[in-house]
Amino acid sequence: MTQASQPTEKRGAFTRFLDTVEWLGNLLPHPITLFALFALGIVILSGIASYFGLSAQDPRPGGEIIEVVSLLNAEGLQRIVTGLVTNFTGFTPLGTVLVALLGVGIAERSGMLSAAMRGLVMNAHPRAVTVAVVFAGVVSNTAAELGYVVLVPLAAMIFHSLGRHPLAGLAAAFSGVSAGYSANLLIGTVDPLLAGITTKAANIIDPEYYVGPEANWYFMFISTFLIAIMGTVVTEKIVEPKLGKYNPKEASINLSEQKIEALTSIEKKGLIGAGLSFLVLGILLALTIVPEWGILRNPETGEVAGSPFLKGIVAFIFITFAVPGYVYGRITKVMRSDRDVIDAMSESMSTMGMYIVLVFFAAQFVAFFGWTNFGSILAIKGATFLQEVGLTGPSVFVLFILMCAFVNLMLGSASAQWAITAPIFVPMLMLIGYAPEVIQAAYRIGDSVTNIITPMMSYFGLILAVAVRYKKDTGIGTMIAMMLPYTIVFLLGWASLFFLWVFALDMPVGVNTPTYYTP
Repeated sequence: MTQASQPTEKRGAFTRFLDTVEWLGNLLPHPITLFALFALGIVILSGIASYFGLSAQDPRPGGEIIEVVSLLNAEGLQRIVTGLVTNFTGFTPLGTVLVALLGVGIAERSGMLSAAMRGLVMNAHPRAVTVAVVFAGVVSNTAAELGYVVLVPLAAMIFHSLGRHPLAGLAAAFSGVSAGYSANLLIGTVDPLLAGITTKAANIIDPEYYVGPEANWYFMFISTFLIAIMGTVVTEKIVEPKLGKYNPKEASINLSEQKIEALTSIEKKGLIGAGLSFLVLGILLALTIVPEWGILRNPETGEVAGSPFLKGIVAFIFITFAVPGYVYGRITKVMRSDRDVIDAMSESMSTMGMYIVLVFFAAQFVAFFGWTNFGSILAIKGATFLQEVGLTGPSVFVLFILMCAFVNLMLGSASAQWAITAPIFVPMLMLIGYAPEVIQAAYRIGDSVTNIITPMMSYFGLILAVAVRYKKDTGIGTMIAMMLPYTIVFLLGWASLFFLWVFALDMPVGVNTPTYYTP
């Protein structure tokens, strides 16, 4: 075998692998259609299962036999028709995500998030550029579109300007933005989204159980630094050496025309003003929750647990993005009046049309699943099976994380995948003793690490288009070959942190969150 033919065969192997993923993914309809079909399927299956008497014995003390409730009859149709609207409006993730995005929209449209990202990466010392790029990618997922649209091309340009391979910069940024998707220093929009779905799933077993947006904050905070370190090591020790020395003749664009825009003096002033306003907000919020007399502590117990502060955390996400965003916009003269603020929030909402339609059908599926008792029955039978085979210890999360990572190859939307899997796995793992918050944290690992190796991820095509600018023969197989080391290292490293943090150190994954579920 010649040296020239070996890379071609490797690219062919990766291409065949990805072709298989594409084929499997293309068998699935659009996520919205998928949820509509699932909702219809639940109705039909409930009638069949009820006819054959499918049931399960509730294992809890005093538990009764749980039977399938049919929706394929007159009573079921009446319930569907009368509950269609309330299923939608009462779906917890809908309101929480929209409210949070109002604040994020102001920060994004004012230019604050973009400027902060550019400042973090462009002002980094040459030796620290890689870690700054990956770190910026992770924290950018608060406004994910910016990470893909702004940071990935910017990282490629910066690496090229430093005499490094631009695709290494692209890969570093892409790994942080996408493979480290769930990690962040701050509670962002993905937290209330997933928490709302987890709450609905947990209510199948415990109707009073509530999972807040802060449920995974501690674990995701520390994960941010782990992802930054792992991404840096993979970039500098594996990906960049494999890419070799960059040949500008491989580019499909005129690289001399590329310009990296440094922060202007007015943008720097805006960031300083935004930072100060954020600091003031942080101090004010701390005064409401840290002292024993804090007005947002639990009025009955005086504790932080169950306090209005934690229950209303989405409101504070809105405020901590909206106020600094407005201050930045005011200083930079991007926002001169209340009309500019309103326009920013309106533009943010205008991008959520697809999400709102998705939520409508997802809400019906989740509601129907709960009404029929399928969730309880599958959870009981699944938990019984795990107990019979002795798979009730922490090792059960190995299989769970791997399953989530595999499903993510074909169903890239975090909310869509969790809305489908949570009603089954959250109750099942609760019955063998694990808290919903821990289950959600494990899911977020699997849902993130394979984003960068599947074309089902909505921004994969955009990243490939950026890569082609610097290496015109870049194909899907090349991208997979380049990003696969990140997926492997992130999966092993992040899962190891999960087991160390949760089970070895017995640390909570979030604010006042338990590791084990006690009925």
